Amino acid sequence: MKIAILADIHGNLTALQAAIADLEAWSPDLVIVAGDIVNRGPDSGACLELVLRMRAERGWQLIRGNHERYVLTYDQNRRRPDYPSSGPNYELSRMTRWSHSQVAPWLETIRELPEQLRLDLGGETLAVYHASLRHDRDGITAESSDDELREQIDTTATIFCVGHTHVPLTRRLDGTLVVNVGSVGLPFDGDTRLAYARLTRGRQGWQAQIVRVRYDVAAAAHRFVESGMLEAVGAHAQLMLQELQTGRSLLFDFVPTYHERVLAGAISLEEAVREYLGKLSRAA
Repeated sequence: MKIAILADIHGNLTALQAAIADLEAWSPDLVIVAGDIVNRGPDSGACLELVLRMRAERGWQLIRGNHERYVLTYDQNRRRPDYPSSGPNYELSRMTRWSHSQVAPWLETIRELPEQLRLDLGGETLAVYHASLRHDRDGITAESSDDELREQIDTTATIFCVGHTHVPLTRRLDGTLVVNVGSVGLPFDGDTRLAYARLTRGRQGWQAQIVRVRYDVAAAAHRFVESGMLEAVGAHAQLMLQELQTGRSLLFDFVPTYHERVLAGAISLEEAVREYLGKLSRAA
């Protein structure tokens, strides 16, 4: 039996298409997408449409992640009469606004996606969450202690799979195979190749392999310009583009350093991004 687990596509259609081509060659019995199909990339609508087609035609199973939640939350908030059309809050919401405009025809479908899957594998159990048992932003990392990991996973599962951190890993704890499948559209481990996990069951039980696949990163980066995303989203999109090109997380450091200052009006988002990228350039 062969199962593929994908996560964190983030609107990167070029990477998703490359992942599907690799899956076609491997021919798994089941494909599961563990959330964050949309947002942070230029082609959320096209990615969601393609994944939904794979669900209809090939039986893919899907759950939603924190970025699907962001889009649904934005859909609610934008209806408020006091929702900003300018200023710091507006600037910080432009990425989700861009994604929302692309996936608007499928909002009800997104709402109906489950937050987790639990599958019976012939007496064994596969559990799939976006981040962890605790929350859809509670990432499982190599630094998680055994005690913390026991709180993050379902210890009754034979296999517990997640994404969210964009950094793949495999680990065994108390009889559970724990797999962070990495990211298809936006890896953060310094390797720009897309990542997904292959689960196989043989005589020795279940094994997990993290697969890395090269794709046209330059073409994916060009979509930021060609799609109009850089112009529509503004300064935040510059950080997301560099994340794509370098395979490194920038928003993880940028948000706690600058967002409160931006919201307080102490610095504009554009100035903050310029300052941050300048610091990175000088440190390189």
